[in-house]
Amino acid sequence: MKNFIIRTITGVIFVAAVVVSFLRPEAMVALFAAVTGLTVWEFTGLVNEREHVTVNRFICTVAGVYFFFAMTYFCSDLYGGAAKSVVFIPYLVTIVYLLIAELYMKQADPIHDWAYTMLSQMYIALPLSLLNVLAFTVDSSGVVAFNTLLPLSVFIFLWVNDSGAYCVGSLLGRHKLFPRISPGKSWEGSIGGAVFVLVAAWAISHFLDGVMLTLPEWLGLGLVVVVFGTWGDLVESLFKRTLGIKDSGSILPGHGGMLDRFDSSLLAIPAAVIYLYTLSLF
Repeated sequence: MKNFIIRTITGVIFVAAVVVSFLRPEAMVALFAAVTGLTVWEFTGLVNEREHVTVNRFICTVAGVYFFFAMTYFCSDLYGGAAKSVVFIPYLVTIVYLLIAELYMKQADPIHDWAYTMLSQMYIALPLSLLNVLAFTVDSSGVVAFNTLLPLSVFIFLWVNDSGAYCVGSLLGRHKLFPRISPGKSWEGSIGGAVFVLVAAWAISHFLDGVMLTLPEWLGLGLVVVVFGTWGDLVESLFKRTLGIKDSGSILPGHGGMLDRFDSSLLAIPAAVIYLYTLSLF
């Protein structure tokens, strides 16, 4: 009972923080830059516990946070002036340094160091940084504007999917979705979560009355988030199972670590960006 209360309180604070952050661009950037840094730091700490792995946690974390800010600058006029791709040069120099540094580290298995270093950026820093693509959009007059709803809708769909899948799976779950990796997930729960998300997408479309996306487009976005969010959850489960751990950390009481909390979004955000970009082509 005590753990349930702690988990509930943490969950409410977490949801409130994310929702409130999307009310102002500065708050969103600050929160998710911190999330990026904490998640990369957590990931590199976990892989460094493996034999013959020595990833530079500090530089990887700083690089990930810098990349997030670089994407913010590139996608917006939040800090004034036209965005310039030159902002990515320090990041690229850092990545090159991390590769070259292994020549002088004399590690037993430098390939593992390279692989985990790049994975910290591709698996965590890049997906979270793509929130900027959803948050800063160009309006009809060609002006960059902060878009609250698109990035927030991804998280709403993820939360609705998790809640719906848990409720339906607890009541009706019989057939395992991926027993080798996540024995608790069922096909019934996943389908139930998807139905709840479709209802949420319909509600958003109805509330906006066709603004931004049409009803079929909102439904499509919901399904994309469900599918890739579920895969994101399974990918992190495989990661933890490989390491032989239950939680990625303990920073969020009752919820584990940052990876545990943002695992679904790490695939759902890029998928949402690709989906919305594809819609803009037609």
